[in-house]
Amino acid sequence: MRQDASHPTRATSTRVTTFELFFDLVFVFAFTQVSRLMAETHSALGILQALIVLALLWWTWCAYAWLGNQAAADRGPVQVALSLAMVTMFIAALAIPEAYHDLPGGFSGPLVLALAYTVVRLIHATVYVVIAGDDRELRLQVLRTQAVGLVPACTALIVGALVGGEAQTWIWLVAVVWDSTATWLSSRGGGAWRIHSLEHWVERHSLVVILALGESIVAVGVGVAQEPIDAAITAGTVLAVGISIMLWWSYFARIPAAAEAALERRADAARVDLAMRGHTYAHLPLIAGVILAALGVEDAMAHIHETEALGWFGASALGGGLALYIGSTVLIGRLFEAGTSGRRIAGIVVIAASIPLIAIVPPMAALAIGLSLLGLVAIGEAVRPRRAPSPAR
Repeated sequence: MRQDASHPTRATSTRVTTFELFFDLVFVFAFTQVSRLMAETHSALGILQALIVLALLWWTWCAYAWLGNQAAADRGPVQVALSLAMVTMFIAALAIPEAYHDLPGGFSGPLVLALAYTVVRLIHATVYVVIAGDDRELRLQVLRTQAVGLVPACTALIVGALVGGEAQTWIWLVAVVWDSTATWLSSRGGGAWRIHSLEHWVERHSLVVILALGESIVAVGVGVAQEPIDAAITAGTVLAVGISIMLWWSYFARIPAAAEAALERRADAARVDLAMRGHTYAHLPLIAGVILAALGVEDAMAHIHETEALGWFGASALGGGLALYIGSTVLIGRLFEAGTSGRRIAGIVVIAASIPLIAIVPPMAALAIGLSLLGLVAIGEAVRPRRAPSPAR
């Protein structure tokens, strides 16, 4: 793949800029809003609806992560784009609780979300074309991807918002699937996309995982925010924060370093293709797993004093979220040749199979089971031998 020296690159810095971190704060709030949407609906359909919104947030974040790797995000047109996107995304985040059920008075919540998402993506596409400079291949790639993916998807989102009702959920689901699939097909083999800094790319995605894990920490406090602290809350907090620590370890113990090494062993289109598969696509279920697990933790902490069973909703969120997260680390680890062991795969099966047990035990015990299972996965990983990385390609 040709690397055109005439278009602006990240020549002055390979690290994530403070402005990008500032930009990500909007997504911290947005992730919290997604958790709130899940908690309020308290149903399988509500979980699906919230995950659709999460996917919209993720594709927006990914779009600007690619943009920030193309040119420095703290100056010039990219900084302007991120500033405009921050404002618009915050408006979109405010509308998330009304994404499917518009409240009386004010604007239409679903339509505000759909329009704000469309504006943010159009800002991204416009600036990407501008900073492509003389790189004709990159400009054509941006325009082609927006034409086949973004335009139909945003049209469907707006139509779904106007239609409303049960149909909105399925129209929005089709829009998300269409956008992600069309983007993938239009970028097969890496397309004409560029990665100018591996350090920036890997760090950017590591930091968004940290932001998502922050939601699991926030969930601990949200569940008991209005309660006087006592022994039950203290014990529950130890268990819940322990779960967050184990989730951190499951990702950061090996994946970021393995990802950078695997991308370093590749060049041009092969590098872009791996980055798309391993980061842009495979990290979405990872983030979804964190949000689901956080919902389960919040539900357990909200009933931490009770001796009755946690119930299927909280158990499915906690166990399902943990299994999805660990499963995602296996997928990502395999893509980046991190040598993920069969013991971690076995851990996924055990965690998923434990959901019925988690459902019938008290909240405190449910948290203890979740932490214990993650601990067993960690022990299994720690005692296994490391596999040598694949040779350079």
